[in-house]
Amino acid sequence: MLTGADLLAKVKELGDVSKSDLVRGCGYVSTKKDGTERLNFTAFYEALLEAKGMSLGGGNGRSGKRPGRQLTYATKVQFNGNLLVGKAYTAQLGLQPGDEFEIKLGKKQIRLVPLGGSDEDE
Repeated sequence: MLTGADLLAKVKELGDVSKSDLVRGCGYVSTKKDGTERLNFTAFYEALLEAKGMSLGGGNGRSGKRPGRQLTYATKVQFNGNLLVGKAYTAQLGLQPGDEFEIKLGKKQIRLVPLGGSDEDE
């Protein structure tokens, strides 16, 4: 199976052929138990996108990274009145269990300032 620049070169070389011949010519073929050929279109198109510098997000588990949700930088008050700041946010700031903050209330905002720190830092 060709990847990267080799894949792009082969696609260009094959030119105007059928999609099946294109996939077959680039090596995205496997053999079923009954001996018939299976064309791996999905793997071919994923490799083609990657060769062109695009990614589908690695959702197939092969990227080595765990797919997850994107941080939204938004939260809402829970049913019991609490505000939750999740682990992903505290990890980005390098916060540890036991770190203490002063709560500063402003007009329509809440700021958490590390005790002994300055609220001018961002």
